[in-house]
Amino acid sequence: MTSFDGEQVPLFVFRPRSDEPRPPVVVVVHGGPEAQAVLSFNPVLQALLAVGYAVVVPNVRGSTGYGKRYASLDDTTRRLDSVRDLEAVHSALEPAGFDPRRAALWGGSYGGYMVLAGLAFQPDLWAAGVDIVGISNLVTFLQNTSTYRRAHREREYGSLEHDRDFLANVSPLTHVDAIRSPLFVIHGRNDPRVPVSEAEQLVDNLKRCGVPCKLRIYEDEGHGLVRLENRLDAYPRAIEFLDEAPGRSGAPKD
Repeated sequence: MTSFDGEQVPLFVFRPRSDEPRPPVVVVVHGGPEAQAVLSFNPVLQALLAVGYAVVVPNVRGSTGYGKRYASLDDTTRRLDSVRDLEAVHSALEPAGFDPRRAALWGGSYGGYMVLAGLAFQPDLWAAGVDIVGISNLVTFLQNTSTYRRAHREREYGSLEHDRDFLANVSPLTHVDAIRSPLFVIHGRNDPRVPVSEAEQLVDNLKRCGVPCKLRIYEDEGHGLVRLENRLDAYPRAIEFLDEAPGRSGAPKD
């Protein structure tokens, strides 16, 4: 797939076993961002496919596995270039046979940031989102993450000392008034990487703006969901939320 500047963005496309000619689609963005989505069994993707969603899994710029140049294309002040890759993904949905008006974002950790950034910077494109342990504000994230991680993360996102204004500007929370699509938020109370305050401050502001949202905090989890009982609780709830979101079931979103 070709992005805004001619960069080629790899992606995986999974089609549901459904008779619907233009099914709804969930775009799943991996975390990291120094990571790579690969072909492997993923029960969440299988669950989405089983209930009739197509699934698209991009390796947006910043992903590993495609050389150092590609992995560095989202560093610091190029952060929003990776978000613009999501716009290119969206433009490819209709040619692939999916309904772009019923497209949702799903992601965890940095993928959660991408979900929130997509909803904030591209509010006309995405019908709903599922954010799992995501970053809502890069400034408060860097301030509150565990101290052993701060310097490491500042090399990726920018530093609080030198790049604070930029970090604030590319933070979804700064643009929360632009978010209109329903959002389901999952977080662990004991997350040492992305503190639970990232989810709480986001949801508080979304409720103030009148945006439909649900927050599930798991008291016995950290960065992501490890316990089977929590996964079996959270992910079906998230899929049900997508099913019920405006534009997801029945008539497409206007």
